[in-house]
Amino acid sequence: MTLLNIDATAIDWARAQFALTAMYHWLFVPLTLGLGLIMSIMETCYYRTGSTFWRAAAQFWQRLFGVNFAMGVATGIILEFEFGTNWSNYSWFVGDIFGAPLAIEGIVAFFMESTFVAVMYFGWDKVSRRFHLASTWLTWIGASLSAWWILVANAWMQHPVGCTFNAATMRNEMTSFFDVALSPVAVDKFLHTVISSWVIGAAFVVAVAAWYLLKNRQQERQLAIKSMHIGAIVGLVAAIGAAITGDESAYKVAQVQPMKLAAMEALYDGGEDVGLTAVAWVSPFEQPDYAAGGEAPLRLAVPNGLSILATRSLHGYVPGINDILRGYTRADGTVEPSAAEKMERGRTAIEALAAYRKNPTATPPAALTDNIKYLGYGFIKDEAELVPYVPVNFWAFRIMVGLGSLFILFFACVLFIEWRTKQSGSFPRWLLCAAIVLLPCAYVCSECGWLVAEFGRQPWTIQDMLPVSASVSDIGSSAVALTFWLFLVLFTLMLVVEISIMLKQIKKPHPELAGA
Repeated sequence: MTLLNIDATAIDWARAQFALTAMYHWLFVPLTLGLGLIMSIMETCYYRTGSTFWRAAAQFWQRLFGVNFAMGVATGIILEFEFGTNWSNYSWFVGDIFGAPLAIEGIVAFFMESTFVAVMYFGWDKVSRRFHLASTWLTWIGASLSAWWILVANAWMQHPVGCTFNAATMRNEMTSFFDVALSPVAVDKFLHTVISSWVIGAAFVVAVAAWYLLKNRQQERQLAIKSMHIGAIVGLVAAIGAAITGDESAYKVAQVQPMKLAAMEALYDGGEDVGLTAVAWVSPFEQPDYAAGGEAPLRLAVPNGLSILATRSLHGYVPGINDILRGYTRADGTVEPSAAEKMERGRTAIEALAAYRKNPTATPPAALTDNIKYLGYGFIKDEAELVPYVPVNFWAFRIMVGLGSLFILFFACVLFIEWRTKQSGSFPRWLLCAAIVLLPCAYVCSECGWLVAEFGRQPWTIQDMLPVSASVSDIGSSAVALTFWLFLVLFTLMLVVEISIMLKQIKKPHPELAGA
């Protein structure tokens, strides 16, 4: 248990490096998932009609897809290696569980998409139209399956199921693969994450189409009009779907991560008939004094909204930060101990485990088995550590919901104007400009979702099981800091290169589309 002696600076740098890699990686992944769906739809139009226009349109978007796909692979590989370099204690503790979905992702999903992406790019006129169409769809399906297994692993960190702690090996071991793979939290996380990625793909396609219309590029006019139509339909369906799945995800969070929900709402003292906060003044620069109780200043809320969201009941009880720290009773009658009691029982478990390791017997002592559930709490020194940083969770959640609602309105507006003008491409200039401005907003919305997911789980690497302080590798902070700055430069260059290649590809003339 020397994990507690790891330099706090090394922990901070390891967290910063992983966050940096994950955020850059997520700039590429959602566009792969969203653009992959749209290019597959376009090739389906080519297969059904035989029109050379749809073939040229599918090839155009596939070229942009390929550039983004390559960048996503590069950052994703680095991300997985960091589990071994910076988080070796975590990897040891749960490697049997966490490694399984990652292994399946690499062996099955990644190889599947890598195989069919080659056919998609180089198989035009070399394979039948049907086989080529299947390859395009299977490339997208493979990317989605890859996301599935990654999100299964992340969902397990949010809500660990299907495992048991082996005191003899000091590792958590999988007891049910299906409980891990088909956890309700994993299903909701996959649906919400992937569907929201379609919004980014749609926003990208609509933004490129809007640029062509603003520039009055006649060669690409038909591409712009058709792409605007398909992109807006996919975007509207996806934005509505993201709202529905987001509601279900929030409900699951209320069941398994009540502290995250309390931080998202800046809910200090809970109760029944709790309103859903629309706006409030929560300083973005400091943790609020939640111990004082009350509610955030200047709060405007939807009456009973949070009770409905969290319990599906108008009068449901929702615990606040202070309730969780003091202990409370769940709706099913289960009594949740206070933070102080959990920390004390966690320390008891650590001591019992240390004694058992010195003199192992066939049966672990009762002091260990009765308190193993709270082992992770034994590493917590102050109950204040159990409260996530409220400002990030509060504001990131509202930015995500606000922008998501804006995209529903935007895509609906595009389709309405398109219907009124009979798909003539006569969109008002303000709408075309809005399409370009909203593209980066789609990424902001998506990144905010991940901020809520990961900041809301702190201080845990695995919810209620293993804190960050006990997960990091015992390495010098200087080594991690050096690689942080190297990765920052590398990833920034990769992003600049991707954007420059894409802009060059978009801006150059496309005579094949004019004659299609």
